[in-house]
Amino acid sequence: MFDSLLFQLMLIGLLGVGAQWVAWRFRLPAIVIMSIAGLLVGPIFGWIDPEQNFGELYSPIISLAVAVILFEGSLNLDFKEVRGLGRPVFRIVTVGAFISWIFGALAAHYVAGLSWAVAFVIGGLFIVTGPTVILPLLRQAKLKPRPAKILKWEGIIIDPIGALLAVFAFEIIEFLIGNNGTPSALLTFFLASIFAVILGYGLGKGVGWMFETGYVPEFLKSPVVFATVIACFTIADEITHETGLLSVTAMGMTMANMHISSISDMRHFKENISLLFISTIFVMLTASLNRDTLVEIFNIEIIGFVLLMLFIVRPLSILVSTWRTDLTTPEKVLVSWIAPRGIVALTVASYFASVLLEAGFEDASILLSLTFALVFTTVVAHGFSIGWLAKKLGLSMEGPPGVLITGGNAFTTNLAKALEDLKVPVLISDASWERLAEARSKGLKTYHGEILSEQTEYHLEITPYEYMIAATEYDSYNALVCTTFVPEFGRTNLFQLSLDKDEGDKLEDLVHTIGGRIFIGEYATWEELNQRVENGYVFRKTTITPQFTYKDYLNKKDEKAMLVFVKKPTNKVEFFSHKNGVKVENGDIVVSLTPPIKEHEKIQEKLEKQRNGNRPEK
Repeated sequence: MFDSLLFQLMLIGLLGVGAQWVAWRFRLPAIVIMSIAGLLVGPIFGWIDPEQNFGELYSPIISLAVAVILFEGSLNLDFKEVRGLGRPVFRIVTVGAFISWIFGALAAHYVAGLSWAVAFVIGGLFIVTGPTVILPLLRQAKLKPRPAKILKWEGIIIDPIGALLAVFAFEIIEFLIGNNGTPSALLTFFLASIFAVILGYGLGKGVGWMFETGYVPEFLKSPVVFATVIACFTIADEITHETGLLSVTAMGMTMANMHISSISDMRHFKENISLLFISTIFVMLTASLNRDTLVEIFNIEIIGFVLLMLFIVRPLSILVSTWRTDLTTPEKVLVSWIAPRGIVALTVASYFASVLLEAGFEDASILLSLTFALVFTTVVAHGFSIGWLAKKLGLSMEGPPGVLITGGNAFTTNLAKALEDLKVPVLISDASWERLAEARSKGLKTYHGEILSEQTEYHLEITPYEYMIAATEYDSYNALVCTTFVPEFGRTNLFQLSLDKDEGDKLEDLVHTIGGRIFIGEYATWEELNQRVENGYVFRKTTITPQFTYKDYLNKKDEKAMLVFVKKPTNKVEFFSHKNGVKVENGDIVVSLTPPIKEHEKIQEKLEKQRNGNRPEK
C-alpha cells in the first residue's frame, strides 16, 4: 500500500495540511511540525521515500513549487511598504549577504572541513532565508511592522541571490581548475541572469497590462498568472540553472508595484496555493532524507559549523550592514538572530551535492547533512524563540485579541468604550472625519480612511485585531467589508449588523455566502441600536461567579437587554450573534446593552451593593 504513488501523494498532503492545523491549534512553529512529520514517515519509519518513488518528477515538482512560493512572496513587495526602511534592507541584502558569504565559507572550510571550492559554493547558498520559513514565522509571532517588513523583504530578495551566488561560485571554480570553465561560460552566466530579470519584468508588465485593459476575464486571471509564473521560471531555468528564481521574483515585484486593481484577489489565491505547496514540499524533502544523513548531522564538525552560523556569522553580518542606519538596537538584535533556512537551501544543496561530486569534490558528500542540520536547527531555534524574543525586546504586537470596528456612530463609540474599559484593544474606522468626532472626544483610537482602499494596508496595521465588526448604516457595504476581509480574519471572526427590513429581502439569499455573522441578534439593525443608545441605553458589565451563575443572570436581566459579548479571564472576547451561542462560565464578564436605570432603582442598587459587598451587577 505504501508503494502506491497515489497513496503517497495523499499521505504527504494530509501530513502537510495536518501539520499546519496542529501548529495553528497549539501555537507552534508550522515548519517544525512539518519537518518532524516528514522525518517520521520517511527515514525513521521508512513508510515513504518521495525522491525514489517520484523518480524524475521529484526535482521538477520541488522546483516549480519553490517558484510559485517565491512569486507569491514577491507579489507582496510593494516599494511603498518599505518607505523609511530602504537603506537597511538594501544594505542587508548586499553588504550583509557578502559578509555572510565570506564568513560562512570560512566556517565551512575551517570548522566543517570542506575544501575551499565546496566551502565557497555552500557559503553563497547559506545566505538565503526565504519566504517558506520567514512568512509562517511572521504570522506566528505578530511582530511590529518595521522588523516584520525587514525580515520579509530580506527573505524574499535574498533567496534568488543566494542561489545565484552559489552558481557563480561554482562557475568561478570550474574556470579556475579548468573543468570546462571558460571566460565565455562566466559571461553566459551573467547574461543569463540579466535575461532572467528582463524576462520576469516583461512578463509582469505584460500580464498586468492585459488585466488592466480587460484582455483577460476575471475568472481566468489567477490561472493565467499561475501558468505565466511556471513559464517564467522554466524558460529562465532552462537557459541557466537557478536563474528561474530570479525571474519569478522580478515578475512578482513588477506586478506588485503596478497596483493592479485585482491584485488582492490574485494575492489571496497565490497565498492559498503557496501554503499548500509549503505544507507538502517540506514533508517531501524531509521524508526523502536517509538515516545516514540524519546520523551524520551529529558530527562535531557539522555541529560546530551550525553554531558559528547562528551565533557569529549572522549577527556579525547584520550588525555591520546596519551600522549607522535608523534601526534601533532591539530591531538589530531581533533581525541578527532570526535567519531560518528553508526549501531553497535544501533543494539547491541537493543539486550542488551531485554536481560537485561529479566534478571530483568528494567532500561534497556531506552537503545534504550539513544543509539539513542548519535548516532544522534554525527552524527549531528561531521558530520557538521569535515570539519570546520579540516580547522581551518590545517588538511584538501580542496582547489581548483586538476588535476593529467599521463605522463611526453613537452605538459603535459606546461599544468601543466598553471594550476599552475591559482592556481590549479597539479601533474605529470611518471615511468620514465628522462621524469619528464622538469617538475622538472620548479618547478612543480611530482611523480616518476608506477601509476598502488598497492604501489602507500601508497606513493601518491590522495585526493586533482578531475580530472585525462592520456597523455602518449600509447593509450592503457591511457585507462587502466582511467579504473583503475574510482572508485576514476568517469568516467566524467577522460580524455585521442585522439587515434592515427594506434591504433584507434583497440580500436574504446572499447572507449565507457573503458577509459575516449577524452581530448580537436578528433584529439589531443600525437604526435600532443607535436609537437605543440615544434613548439612554448603556453597556453594563456583570461578572459571573459560583454565587451568581449565568442562569441567575439570565433570570434577572431586563427583558429588553441585549447580550453583546463576553470577556473571558484569558482575555479572549466572544461576541453574541444570531444562531450562535456563547458558552459562559465562572469568571467571565458578560456585557449587555441595557435600558437606563431609573433613579429609585439606582439608589436601591447602591444600598444593596453596600450590604453585600462586591455583589455582581444585574
